[in-house]
Amino acid sequence: MTRIHVHEEAVIDAPASEIYALLADYRDGHPHILPRQYFTGLDVEQGGVGAGTIINAHMRVMGIEQHHHMIVGEPEPGHVLSETAPASDMTTTFTVTPQGDQQASVVIATTWPQKPGLGGVIDKLTTPLIMRRIYRKELQQLAGYLQEQRAQNK
Repeated sequence: MTRIHVHEEAVIDAPASEIYALLADYRDGHPHILPRQYFTGLDVEQGGVGAGTIINAHMRVMGIEQHHHMIVGEPEPGHVLSETAPASDMTTTFTVTPQGDQQASVVIATTWPQKPGLGGVIDKLTTPLIMRRIYRKELQQLAGYLQEQRAQNK
């Protein structure tokens, strides 16, 4: 089955460990980077930090409500965090790679199976454009939030 892939990347001015810790904290960290114009809620069903956490993400994209039940994994703890939606076989990964001591590259990537027929073709042409916009905003909010946190801690 053909899979659709979309990703965005940014270099963030913060240590990789700080970025990863924020992304892995679904109670007090991760919600701060979710663009409110797309994400209407994030509920933690189980756990809260890293592997084994179960979340329910609520979204509104182009007026359409979406709900994603996801299981968090850490295929490479400290480097790669994953969110898998078993019902749709969609997986989003957050990959954090150090770029020296005070910067890191962050890649948000999602893959999902392409639906058959015309619906699948339309999905393949339109959804990546929307998701890239969401991920760019998420990466901007990640950088901004970390910058605010550093300023408050000075």
